[in-house]
Amino acid sequence: MVTLKEFFSFKQNRFFWINLIAMVVVVIAAAWGTLAWLDQYTHHGESYVVPDVKNKSFEQAKTLLNGQHLEVEIVDSNYVKGLPAGIVLDQAPLGGMRVKQGRTVYLTINTNKVPLVKIPDVIDNSSLRQAAAKLKAMGFRLTEPELVAGEQDWIYGIKYKGRSLKSNDKVPHEAVLTLCVGDTHLRDSLRTDSLQMQLNDAPEEAPQVDDSWF
Repeated sequence: MVTLKEFFSFKQNRFFWINLIAMVVVVIAAAWGTLAWLDQYTHHGESYVVPDVKNKSFEQAKTLLNGQHLEVEIVDSNYVKGLPAGIVLDQAPLGGMRVKQGRTVYLTINTNKVPLVKIPDVIDNSSLRQAAAKLKAMGFRLTEPELVAGEQDWIYGIKYKGRSLKSNDKVPHEAVLTLCVGDTHLRDSLRTDSLQMQLNDAPEEAPQVDDSWF
């Protein structure tokens, strides 16, 4: 049976203390080395200011961002009338922010492709006033209406560059449209003309001859 004195006898063992100290030194060195490696790997304390590249061309933006050791990626595009294609509309992170080396800056650029917009359901479903308000709110432009025979101010059709459209057809944003609007006067005039043509085309009756005197 081990006595209490024998249990604590390792205190007098020189090799035990040497090994213990060596183990502590190894653990501390390993921890310090790991932290140093992480600092180097993550560039701890090292940051770069993100340049403000809004309203610059994509090539200019790329040059500025790469100069700050930052990556570039286009994530979206929008159409803004009047701006050249390729102009940067937005960026994330924003200009002036500090980020680490190698961070990706995401850009939204302007495209020269005019977006297509669906024609709303206004054909034979709206008055001139309702249809015009809805189409203008969507960005379309309107010419003088084309009058057709029908109920007054009722929409019977829409034309784009002479082509008749249907609901849900797609045309370029801000396209110039022509509304085909009903006109009762034109309708009545056509009815009158149609009746007159029918009268003109009707066969004449042969005159009756009184032959009683023969």
